[in-house]
This record gives sequence, structure tokens and C-alpha cells, in this order.
Amino acid sequence: MAAWARWCFRHPLVVLVLWAGALCGLGAVGGTAGADYAHAFSSRGSDSERARELMAEAFPERGGDTDTLVWKTATGSVRDAAVRDRIEPALARIAVLEGVGEVAGPYAPGPDAAARISRDGRIAYARVTFARPAGQLPESLVQDVVDTALRAETPGLRVEMGGPAAARTQEPPAGTVEAVGVAAAAVVLFLAFGSLFATLLPLLTAVCAVGTGLLATMLLSHVTDVPAVAPLLGTLLGLGVGVDYALFIVFRHRGGLLRGLTPEASAVQALNTAGRAVLFAGGTVCVALAGMLVMNMRFLDGVALTASLTVVLSVLAAVTLLPALFGVLGTRVLSRRRRHRLAVAGPDPREPAGLAARWSAYVEKRPRAVGLLALAAAAVLAVPLLSLRLGAADQGDHRASGTRQAYDLLAEGFGPGASGPLNVVVERAGPAGTDGLVERIRATDGVAQVASGPPADSGTSLIQVVPATSPRSAETGVLVDRLRDDVLPDAGADAHVGGVAAVFEDVAAATAERLPYFVGVIVGLGFLLLLVAFRSLVVPLTAALTNLIAAAASLGLLVAVFQWGWGADVIGVAGEGPVPAVLPVVMLALLFGLATDHQVFLVSRMHEEWMRTGDNARAVRVGLAETGRVVTCAALVVTGVFAAFLLGGDTRVAVAGTVLAAAVALDAFLLRAALVPAAMHLLGRANWWLPPWLDRRVPHLAVEPKETPPPAPEELEALVAAALGPATPVPPPAGPSGPAAPAATGPCGSYGSAPPAPYDAFDACGAPGETCPPGVPGLGPYVVHGFVVTPFGEPIHSVTLTLASQDGRRLDRVSSLVDGSYILAAPAPGVYVLAATAPGYASKARHIMLGNGPLTYDLELVEAVGTGPPGAPGG
Repeated sequence: MAAWARWCFRHPLVVLVLWAGALCGLGAVGGTAGADYAHAFSSRGSDSERARELMAEAFPERGGDTDTLVWKTATGSVRDAAVRDRIEPALARIAVLEGVGEVAGPYAPGPDAAARISRDGRIAYARVTFARPAGQLPESLVQDVVDTALRAETPGLRVEMGGPAAARTQEPPAGTVEAVGVAAAAVVLFLAFGSLFATLLPLLTAVCAVGTGLLATMLLSHVTDVPAVAPLLGTLLGLGVGVDYALFIVFRHRGGLLRGLTPEASAVQALNTAGRAVLFAGGTVCVALAGMLVMNMRFLDGVALTASLTVVLSVLAAVTLLPALFGVLGTRVLSRRRRHRLAVAGPDPREPAGLAARWSAYVEKRPRAVGLLALAAAAVLAVPLLSLRLGAADQGDHRASGTRQAYDLLAEGFGPGASGPLNVVVERAGPAGTDGLVERIRATDGVAQVASGPPADSGTSLIQVVPATSPRSAETGVLVDRLRDDVLPDAGADAHVGGVAAVFEDVAAATAERLPYFVGVIVGLGFLLLLVAFRSLVVPLTAALTNLIAAAASLGLLVAVFQWGWGADVIGVAGEGPVPAVLPVVMLALLFGLATDHQVFLVSRMHEEWMRTGDNARAVRVGLAETGRVVTCAALVVTGVFAAFLLGGDTRVAVAGTVLAAAVALDAFLLRAALVPAAMHLLGRANWWLPPWLDRRVPHLAVEPKETPPPAPEELEALVAAALGPATPVPPPAGPSGPAAPAATGPCGSYGSAPPAPYDAFDACGAPGETCPPGVPGLGPYVVHGFVVTPFGEPIHSVTLTLASQDGRRLDRVSSLVDGSYILAAPAPGVYVLAATAPGYASKARHIMLGNGPLTYDLELVEAVGTGPPGAPGG
């Protein structure tokens, strides 16, 4: 990873040209080929899918979606000549438009036509069936149909048109949702960074990834079934994770610059640590999306494929385009104010401060209280899940648009079931014939109207059944089951039930049956991926449990909005209906992926600190303090992007986006920032335990670059023994953490005090007069410094600290000062042993890794067992 990052940093022009070429090339090919999105929404092998296939074969003119033209007269009847003179010409003009398959109005002879006029004679409707699905129709055709229908309206005659095709004319302009998502992300990033360039970097990489993903999706639609909603879901998911991944890497790069690393060294370090975490995070999202394949639904297969492609491109952009842009910008990734402070005051060696650090310390002090409160809050939010009911969505879910107005008029004149009729496709009518079957269906409880037409040449007949209840009603689902299980078999008919309510009934049944397998697959695969990443049993188990908690809470929110109607008026949905069957699957896949993303970001920094120090409390505290802000910003970005779904035109998608935004925020602020660190504090060193037999079998992949683990207890005595001897105190580092060290007076690498004998090589770090990399004044770049304190934060002075090579050769030794500060120098980057001894305290030795700049490393010493308290404060 380091070599790759260094190559991208040094060859930015090549990387930029490759990305620009990919965008332009895919754009040229995609613009020529266009898109061929699928619009089938069904469960494979279901009865409703068979009905749709038969209907498309027997009645090709009805192979597309059907819209409804509804009109209502203020006075008189719709049969009046004044009304017919306005409506009939409009229906005739619509019928001859190319792409319109059939127009069935109320003014033709026959009982079926008369059934399209309400009993009071004031409301009537006509069915406009297109030759193709709504998503495949030219926008000009749909607009012509809607305009022609609405031109028939006069004072006293209200005309509305609704349906999947008409709803397209009521959507916001293309790109509105994406633009709002980018704007929301930009605001969060600017508040986090305070730098224009740092704000633009994540946005640019995300936009490049999403752009190539959308163009590739267009091409894939010619090869496999890609649903029409897939580009929107892929775009918003790509923006969310793309900005998240870049944000994590940019944060790490800026931290390296502030610690005095050169831009190249900082970029390499950022990619070698945060970049590895991004690779694993992207893998977890793809695993969660791939779990949708378990559902065996063509619609979800296309969503999983295209969304995974966008995530892969987001990861690729983060680990290639970002280091190239780092090479172009240099230190301009920092704001002007921070660059000035860095030039004047030098590197900032301090550990993170601010709200995240204070919260991290609070969690460390009260892990039980924090964990229980977070768990209780999530449990309360999950309570509505107990009443989950999957079912159908109908046009009543739309906002106050033409589609919703047409739905309300139909319900007023013909009952709530008129907006979602059932299609009974009959291959063989049975002994009583089609007429006898129609009478049986008409006599069935829950049926409001029945109409049939002439059979096709193949002998297939179509019977349209209008339920007495709306498609979203549970009674309509009962009617579908009654027709399939009792009415049709008893009549000896070979028939299949389709239509909106039947499709959703089948999808809901398939979802309920396969949802446990879906959850098990994504949780299990995520567990295995994190097991390989962190080589621990407890960390992936914690992630799996918190992911399940997040899923329960998010589904509880979904039930509260859809079934209980909480906030439905604000969002613009009807409320008090079932949850659309496919929404839980899409939401859980996205939420599991994003939640595991945040888990990887958080725990990777903790694991890095654990591998360096072997101190679990410090690892959790430092990890949360340093990545808490990143996870918070990432959650706010994703929340803003998903909230943009509200502008998408589809109310069901709007609700899904809104609930998912709330679920991501809940997961980040309540679970990742509170429950996970609290649990890790309580579990202690067990967090990082892996049985030896399993350790031998798990592949050796790591989120962080491999470091030497903490020394085993049996090695500690030998390491401390090598540290014995007289100590030479040296001044603490410059800056707010201690008194200023004397400025360098000699050549590159000179000391404020004489170095130990084995340290002569450090004086030759450069030619005479040559400038060393940024470091601590008077000592050069390769130093480790910090404070020695008690577990209560009290400084300990007169502690002997020794820096030794891994073979036991002593390199430097000092005593801590009154404020507990110390500073040690090393000859070059590498892995060293840091040992600390003090009267009355248990000795400590740790392996540390020193990079191309100063390393801040604080030590905590505890009182030795069997000794009295030290005579002076701190030891």
C-alpha cells in the first residue's frame, strides 16, 4: 500500500489523466448506447409473475403500465353532453398517440364501460394502458398524454390523471437529488475542515466514482436486468461512502502534516493506515449488498450489482485519486491559518483535544452507565418492530400531486380498491366457462366489481377484479389468498392472480421467508471479514451485535412512520399502512454496510494503538478521541445525502431515505460513539483475544501495517534490566506541553544536550548545513516524547526511560521532569523498545514504531504491589 501511495503521489498527472479518460470513454460509449433499465418488480417463480408473463404474451397491447384518467363534475352527471363533448375527444386523441396500447373509457357500449361511472353519476374514469412500462416511455409521449387529458378541464369539471407514467411528469428535475446531497456533504466537510481544498477533495473523488459508476450502470443494463431505481440508489450510496472514505483518509493526512511529516510521508502514512481501513470498509459494504442475492428477486439482484460497482469505484478513487491530489496540493490541504501556525510554532505533537477527547475520557470513566443508556435508547426505538406488517404500496403514498388527487377521486367514486385492481389471467376457465368463473369471483367476499373482456387468440382470458379495500389493506391480501386457494381451484380453472396488490403480497411473503437468511448471511460474512481484519473474536462479535441492534432500531423507525403514522404528514405519506415489502431489505443492506464502515474506522485506530502499546484502555480512549470526529462527520455526510431522497419524487423512496438517514445518525452517535467503546472498556484485553488454533488458520491480512506486538510478560524483566543505569535528563519538547527546548546550534541533528555514545550515527543525518525533516527543535525528526502519569493523570517525575533497539542495545536514556515530561531520540525510523522504571511503581516496557516524524507517546504507571505510596506526589 505504501509503494502504491508513493507512486500515485509522485505521478499525479498520470492518475488524473487515467480517471479523466475513464469518465470520457464511458461517457462516449454510454451516450451512444443509452440505457435499457428493467421495470419488472416481482418475486421469481411467484403466481403474480406468471400472471404478468401470460398477460404480456396474450395481450401485448397491455404489456405496459396503466394510468387512470379521472374526472368529476360539480353539477349534473358525467353522462351530460357538455361533459362528454370535453372528455370523448380527449380520449380519442390519447388513443391514437404512438405508444398508447389501449384506452378503456366509460362511454363505450357494454356493462364493463358502465361500471366506470360512479353510482351518483358525478365521477368517471378511463384506463390508459401503454405498450411499454412507464420507465421505457419517451418523456414527450407521457407529457402529451397528461397535457391532452388536463386540457379537457373546465370550470365545474375537474380532471386528474395518475399512475406510474403520469408520476414521472411530477418528479423534480433530474439531478436535483444528487445536487442536494453534494451540497449537504459540502457544508459538513467545510465545517469540519475549514479549508476549501480539503472540502473539495472528498467531493471530487466521490463525484468521479459516482460518475463512472452511473455510466457503467447504463452499459450493464444492456447485459443484465438493472431496475430503473438502481441509478438513484447507486448515486446516493456512492456519494455517501465515497465522501466517507475520502474523509477518513484526508483526516489522517492532515494529522500527519500537523505532526510535521512531509506531504509525501504523510500521504503514504495515511494510505498505509486509513487506506487499508477503507479497503476493508468497502469490502464490508459489498458483502452487505451481496446479501440481497439471497432474496432471489430480480429487482434486488440489479440493485446489489450496480450499488456494489459504485462502492468498488469509490474505494478505487479514494486510494488512487486522493494521493495524486495530495501530490498536487502539498500542504494546501491545510487551511491558511493552520499552515501559518505550523510554520511559526512547528509541529503539534499533542494528542487530540476538544469534545471528542472529552467524551472519550467520560466513556472510559463510566462505561457501564454509558453502555446501558445507549442500549436502553436503542431498545425503545426498536419496540415498534414487534408490530411489523409487510404489504403493498399504492398511489395513496404519494404526496398531494396529480397522482394522489386521481387516487382520492377514484376512492371517492368507486371505493378504495379501484386504484389497484387485480388481474386474473385465465389459461383454462374450467367446466363453467369464463362467465361462470366471473360469477364465482363476483360472489366472493371482498370483491367490489368484476369485468372481463374477450379472450385472446391463444384462448387466454383476462378478468379484472376490483377489491372492496385498498391495495395496502390487509383484507386485500386475504382476498388474493382466497382467490388462489379456494375460488379458482374450486372452479377447476387454471388461472393466476396478478396486479399491484398480488405482486406485493408475493414479495412480502418471499421477504418474510428469506429475511432471516439474508440477515444471517450479511452478519456472518461481516463477522468473518472483521475476524480477518482485526484477528479477534470479540471485535467482530461486538460489531455483529451492534449491527443487529441498529437494524432493529431502524426497522422500528420504519414501522413508526409507515404503520403508526409518526411524522407522516411532514414527509408527505399517508401513514397507517403496511411497510412496502422490499424496503426493509434495501435499508438493512445499506445500513449494515455503512454501520460496519464506521466500526472499521473506529476500531482500526484502536487496534493500531493496541498493537503499539498493548494498553486496551489507552487504545480505546485514543481511538475514540481521534476517530470520533471522523465518524461523526461521516455520519452527518451520509445523513445529509440520504435525506436528499425527500426530493426524489417517489414517496416510498423518500421515506426510506429519511428513515435510513435517521438510522445512520443513530448508529454513529448512539452505538459507535457510546455502546461500542463502553463495551470495549468493560471487556479489556479480551477484545483482542484469538485462540491460538484459530490464529494459525485465519489468513494474515491487516487493516494497519504490520507492527511488532507488545512484549510478552516473560520478556518484560529482561527489557527492564537492560534499562538500568544512570540517566541523563534532557529538556521537554517545545510548545504548550512543556518548557521550550534550546534551539539547535550545531549541524543537522545536533542535540540540546550530548547524545549517548551509541548514538553517533544520528549526527550524520545530512551533509553539513543540510536541513533535516521537521522535528523537535534541537533534536531532529526521529524522537519520541510525552508524559509519564498515574492512572489518575498525576505526573510522575524521576522515572528512568530508556530507548533500546530490538536486540537490546541502548540508544538513549533520560529521566522524566517534574511535570512528567520526557523526550528520547532515535537514529532513524523503525521499531524500538521503550522501558520505564520508577521507585514504587511497576515497571513497563513496550514496543513502539517511529515514523518519519516525532511520536507522542504517554505512559501510565501503576503502584507496585506490596509497596507503600511514594513519598512525593507522582512517585
